Amino acid sequence: MKERSSDLETLGHRIRHFRGQRGLTLDQLGDRIGLAGSQLSLIENGKREARVGTLQSIAGALDIDLGTLLSGEAPNARAALEIELARSQKSPLYAALGLPQVKASRGMSAETLEAMVGLHRELARRASEAIATPEEARRANTELRERMRARNNYMPEIEALAEERVRASGHVSGALTHREVSVMAEQLGFNLLYVNDLPHSTRSVTDLANGRIYLPPASIPGGHGLRSMALQAMAHRLLGHERPASYAEFLWQRLEINYYAACCLMPREASVAFLQTAKKERRLAIEDFRDAFGVTHEAAALRFTNLATEHLDMRLHFLRVNGDGALQKGYENDALPLPTDVTGSIEGQFVCKQWSARSAFTHTNRTTEFYQYTDTPAGTFWCATQTGNAQSDSGRTGEFSISVGVPFAQAKWFRGRETTNRAESRCPDESCCRRAPSALASRWSGQAWPSARLHAHVLSPLPSGTFPGVDDAEVYEFLESHQRED
Repeated sequence: MKERSSDLETLGHRIRHFRGQRGLTLDQLGDRIGLAGSQLSLIENGKREARVGTLQSIAGALDIDLGTLLSGEAPNARAALEIELARSQKSPLYAALGLPQVKASRGMSAETLEAMVGLHRELARRASEAIATPEEARRANTELRERMRARNNYMPEIEALAEERVRASGHVSGALTHREVSVMAEQLGFNLLYVNDLPHSTRSVTDLANGRIYLPPASIPGGHGLRSMALQAMAHRLLGHERPASYAEFLWQRLEINYYAACCLMPREASVAFLQTAKKERRLAIEDFRDAFGVTHEAAALRFTNLATEHLDMRLHFLRVNGDGALQKGYENDALPLPTDVTGSIEGQFVCKQWSARSAFTHTNRTTEFYQYTDTPAGTFWCATQTGNAQSDSGRTGEFSISVGVPFAQAKWFRGRETTNRAESRCPDESCCRRAPSALASRWSGQAWPSARLHAHVLSPLPSGTFPGVDDAEVYEFLESHQRED
């Protein structure tokens, strides 16, 4: 209905424009077509829909063809502004303000009209920024996790697309090379350029006008390699992404580009063959999978979750846990009881201290995976955990662990199944690890006053912007500076 109304407004402005060019009043044009001037006025103001016969008569009286009259374009710049103002004032966004509508009269100056339209554009821009409250963001994350859980964390359409693009690059076997990634970019019409002055809020910038993907000169901390960043930038184009209209859509796009990059770096056909052979020989290991394709341990672990259920007939879970025990990322389809808040969100929740994701931090040898069986209320699980250190954007270094685990019956396929490390977890029962033993509590209750470390992210707003957290002005200035260098 709104679109139809907009069409009527444009048509009305075109009739008024051509009538004015012919020097005709409403009554004079009305006399020529047998319609009262008051009725013609309703048509010109977009308040009444004219029949095809009436429109043919109007076009004939104005000495233009019907196609010209029915063009969807505003007849001139001022009319375009008047139409935009009328449309903006009919939007729910403006209606919610409870302000009166202002009609663009003939006496309104062009400057006033431009200022009003400009205000509406800015109002719409701010309302459309991909921002969410913390609760909305957590719910969006939870919905995304459930959506992927229902698909066994597997996206066959992206798998097929990645397989096709990797094959077209000339890749045959082994790790995907930087040269092959460059070829993949060239086949899409892009050149990869490595620069030192990327905007601080970005990992890469794609110049759609000039076919360039700007990347940092070296891999950034945290294991995000240049190959992965370039592939993620290409994925936006290949998957037909538009500017995200919501935070949930932003998260979905980010998941898709990460998935595409992983599919390219660890192609399905080669990865499945490698993993099926290892399973047959009962020596599955994430660290072997990692080394075979030249990726990070986390990337290999996440890719394993994509393929395990669909191609290895295996249920499993994945955890990335901070040194303080807080869960950063998690996935499960094996019934492991992940900690959640009231919204169902897992991010920021503390995992049980008995789980290998935390006990691995006390392990002396961290160069190889740490193996452990854990008895839980949902059954016994076997896990392989690798610890590491990551540097944040602020420069601080923090520990983290990456865990991949399976139910007890599936452990037989993995190297490390013979481990004697075993723990018992009763969480979410607080007596497991969150509540101090009664003797300690009675001795120290009321006698301790710790100074808590403030987590800055608790007070920080979620990043806003069309692309959350990205400074648009900084990006545009960056592109302009590199445009001038040519």
